[in-house]
Amino acid sequence: MSQKSESTDVPVTPAKKKRAMPDVFIILFGFMVLVLIASYIVPAGTYERTVENGLTQVDTESFRYITGDTLSVMDLFTAMHNGLVAASTLIFLILIVGGVLKVIETTGAISSGIHRLIALAKGRQNVLIWIFCTTFATLASIGVGANLAIAFIPIGLYLARSMKLDPVVGVAIIFLGSYAGFGAGVFDPTVTVTGQTIAELPLFSGFVYRGAIFIVFLAVTALYICRYAGRIKRDPRASVMGSEALTAAYDSEHNDEHHAFTLTHKLVLALFVLGFGFFIFGAFRYGWSIPQLSATFLMMGVATAVIARISPNEFIRRLMSGAGEVLYGALVIGVAAAVIVLLRQAQLIDTIVHSVASSLDGHGKVMAMELLYGFNLLFNGLITSGTGQAAIVMPIMVPIGDMLEVTRQATFITFKLGDAVTNIVTPLSGTLMACLAIARVSYIEWFRFVLPLVLLWIVIGGAFVGVAVAINYGPF
Repeated sequence: MSQKSESTDVPVTPAKKKRAMPDVFIILFGFMVLVLIASYIVPAGTYERTVENGLTQVDTESFRYITGDTLSVMDLFTAMHNGLVAASTLIFLILIVGGVLKVIETTGAISSGIHRLIALAKGRQNVLIWIFCTTFATLASIGVGANLAIAFIPIGLYLARSMKLDPVVGVAIIFLGSYAGFGAGVFDPTVTVTGQTIAELPLFSGFVYRGAIFIVFLAVTALYICRYAGRIKRDPRASVMGSEALTAAYDSEHNDEHHAFTLTHKLVLALFVLGFGFFIFGAFRYGWSIPQLSATFLMMGVATAVIARISPNEFIRRLMSGAGEVLYGALVIGVAAAVIVLLRQAQLIDTIVHSVASSLDGHGKVMAMELLYGFNLLFNGLITSGTGQAAIVMPIMVPIGDMLEVTRQATFITFKLGDAVTNIVTPLSGTLMACLAIARVSYIEWFRFVLPLVLLWIVIGGAFVGVAVAINYGPF
């Protein structure tokens, strides 16, 4: 009598496969498809523009609907190339900065410096979070672009790893710190200057009020990160990435070995600080921008190789290795720019601006400005370039503010706050998506982490807008 093999009769239930999150490029391509569809539904429109003193100004009475070009599948894919070209300056900057930072990192200067900083802070992670957030917020508020946060994400990740925290914290202390400062734009020579010039305000006027915004945004942001870091330190399961991801992130080649803080390390880090100071001086004194920043980093890289006695061939190898590590994130910027390329090609941007501006008629002064602030929050989700948004939106906002008898300064701060907040959550931000790609943090994980802070920023920004309107925030 034969027996049946039990192994062949018992049905095997397949393990439930976890659905993978869409890649960043898939998400951005989805937005491109939406713009393609919208070109067949939403009417195109345009404002007349004139160039005065090198600035593009919009005639607010000139809006008209036009027969726009509907987009084709060829346009969809051509936009990727055009987006990469449009963002090429920033892409090459990120590749150069990533490569040079790799050269500096391989000397051991960054790891030794961070361990030294941790030792001086006596393991108090909150002190370190405050130091890094304040540093990057200050840099962003004086015009060292928040986009540069991408290049420093590896440093944030190393710090988070040293404190036994997840990669989200590493991204947050650099990226959120930068945008806390960018939101205030106290002495920002790009967005603040562009917006105030269009509003015909004295440059950098009203800096005391923006200084108050800086302090509040920075404090709220640093406290938020500290609270999250403390929670996952007590219980790794509280991480938005899950305890497994947190463990895997640190069971790697990057361990917490302490290195001696040698004279070479000190010289390399001193060179790094001096190099940044050199660029900031040049930016204010000679109007230096991205090409000069790239050159400054290359010079720092070469000088580091000399100090650390790195051979020319080894220097190039390390430089290429670092550039390769940030290549994915750098290319994300170009694809994000492709979405804007399509919006402009379909001539939908002015239609969006006009429809929202028209809906503000008949509201009180404060409420109308709050609605304008809300509109700018949403619009910034599409146009994440501060100067580009200023050129499009400020000429529309200024006459609306004038009609409502709102000061030009209050109108400007309404724009500035609306320009800042949604940068930390919109998937159309090339900077955000590049930072997440480098840190291997999914957009959903980031969204879960940052959403409460976004809501806090929105409320705080709205309060500052209301106060500015109520006190007739001047001048003008």
